[in-house]
Amino acid sequence: MRRDPMSTDRFKDKVVIVTGAASGIGAATARRFSAEGARVALIDRDRTNLETVAQELPPDRTTHHVVDVSDSAAVEAMVSAVVSRFGGLNVMVNNAGVHAGGAPDKITDDQWRKVMATDVDGVFFGCRAAIPHLTKTRGSIVNTASVSGTGGDWSMSPYNAAKGAVVNLTRALAMDLGKKGVRVNAICPSLTRTGMTADMMDDDKLLAEFAERIPLGRVCEPEEVAAVIAFLASEDASFMTGANVAVDGGVSASNGQPPQ
Repeated sequence: MRRDPMSTDRFKDKVVIVTGAASGIGAATARRFSAEGARVALIDRDRTNLETVAQELPPDRTTHHVVDVSDSAAVEAMVSAVVSRFGGLNVMVNNAGVHAGGAPDKITDDQWRKVMATDVDGVFFGCRAAIPHLTKTRGSIVNTASVSGTGGDWSMSPYNAAKGAVVNLTRALAMDLGKKGVRVNAICPSLTRTGMTADMMDDDKLLAEFAERIPLGRVCEPEEVAAVIAFLASEDASFMTGANVAVDGGVSASNGQPPQ
């Protein structure tokens, strides 16, 4: 029976892993799934903030693991530990990400590799580790991409390339896993109030320039992205797979152009 979409227990007894859960979109997503009844595993490299978020949630339905998602063996071990603790896996949210930017000829090898290792490898490793368990539950994957993966930005070539890879990886996995009953979707946020963008949030002039290019006239809040992630993971999106859903206040529709 299809649940009422306004129900607070859409994920009752479901097991959800959220990477990048120590702050921003990941923390908001972990809170959202927990509020809807899920058993949630919070994953991040930042032990201090991760523990702070985990302590907000019901201890009997929450676990947390300090993991670098660019380490494939660590990701495999983490997924196995979560399945052992909670008895299965229903939703994998690959949200962990980092950013590096600048003029393309000034990007260092280390900067490039760090972004690719976390934002691309980490997403793939999470998907790969989760697939055997998700096929048993006919579960779903939600990846965090970006509007930066669907178009170019100035001085953001590593991040653009990485998020573009996540966009197409999501499509490819949806094709490969559909007949196994596993749905794979991604969200593509625009500028969102997170730790990654904290320095920008203090620049009123810069924020005003961004807001001018966003039809809704403001930046996104993490909770707004979390709501879309929860929708994509739920039975309310049961016929959606391979979608890269813009959560961008209309940036995609306007091609980022300011009003005339």
